[in-house]
Amino acid sequence: MSMDPCGSDTPGRAALTKEQVLDRLLARVAPLGETETVSIAEGLGRVLSEPVKSTIDVPAWDNSAMDGYAIRHADLAPNGGRLRVAQRIPAGAAASALQPGTAARIFTGAPVPEGCDTVVVQEICETAEDWVQVPLDCKSGANIRRLGEDIRAGAEVIAAGTRLAPQHLGLAASIGAARIRVYRRLRVAVFSSGDELVMPGKALGPGQIYNSNLFMLSALVKRLGCELVDLGIVEDTQAATEQALMRGAAQADLIVGSGGVSVGEEDHIKAALDRVGTLELWSVAIRPGKPLAFGHIGTTPFIGNPGNPVSLFVTFCLFCIPVIRRQQGVVGDQRPVTLRIPAGFDWPRPDKRREFHRARVQTGEDGAQELAVFPSRSSAVLSSVAWADGLVEIPENRIIRKGDLVDFIPFQALFG
Repeated sequence: MSMDPCGSDTPGRAALTKEQVLDRLLARVAPLGETETVSIAEGLGRVLSEPVKSTIDVPAWDNSAMDGYAIRHADLAPNGGRLRVAQRIPAGAAASALQPGTAARIFTGAPVPEGCDTVVVQEICETAEDWVQVPLDCKSGANIRRLGEDIRAGAEVIAAGTRLAPQHLGLAASIGAARIRVYRRLRVAVFSSGDELVMPGKALGPGQIYNSNLFMLSALVKRLGCELVDLGIVEDTQAATEQALMRGAAQADLIVGSGGVSVGEEDHIKAALDRVGTLELWSVAIRPGKPLAFGHIGTTPFIGNPGNPVSLFVTFCLFCIPVIRRQQGVVGDQRPVTLRIPAGFDWPRPDKRREFHRARVQTGEDGAQELAVFPSRSSAVLSSVAWADGLVEIPENRIIRKGDLVDFIPFQALFG
């Protein structure tokens, strides 16, 4: 039995805004409950299910921040700054206690010897045989990294829900964490609908086009660190659509489709969901990408995107990525990051729907950053997405003049 589709094309019911759709989607999905333990070497892009806590202090001892000389500052004045170099301490070596009136040659990261309270950088010292001349005005306590200055034993260093970047793995290694607990990889099933679709490498027949959507969807899913379940091309029949949805629900944690979500006679998603699942949302008031289906087959969520390639890319960026991140267990606001950048264009004919146009950052005549937009507004011109490095968000019925600040969603922030 289908739910009353929020934002359907029923007369008198307006399509939902981007914000309303995001709120509803994110409220209807939850993080995976299944976790696994992996080595930090396998952790890149994974999402922590448990925080990483340190069992050691970092640094584990007072150590030198510079190459130079370890001294007791009180020894300088009585000796006129001239001290005998009694030992040499490279990184990884043990240090003997500093005897009164002596200095130790020391290197970055080496433990400072007992009795030392200052490290003087080598560039301001003068040396002769086993002696060093240290300026009397050098600062006491300088250039020593203190025990636990960075991390204290027992402290949480990486929070649960963090997607692990290279710097996180380095941090985990620095405290000796060899293995970490993460959510298992999200399994995402993808398909594209349409009898006109042909796989690349085959000859095109009359009215046929190459299936760019399946390859783009698959790459987007993999880019987000998910396991791909490829359901292939689904023919334009209700039975085939139902079978694809059922297969996806049996194999994956999320199903993402392209095509079949409009209101034509060859668009079968709505009827298929009525039979095998629930339909919870049908359209969103944006351009491109108005037809957007959301529902469940059993407990498995489904997002049906438009068939036009640009529309598919836009709706995937705006809606599928936040849903995927929520299911992966990433914490925080899942909405796309936006930047405020001056428009390098005029937009004299706004749409009644909010528009997400392909744009890229360029340097304007004044040397400052500005946004350029792709000349065509067509949702079938896939080259516009390859040309762009983000989307500019143009509010409903708003005229834009060059120099106006506009919201820009960079692709790098979406997939980084």
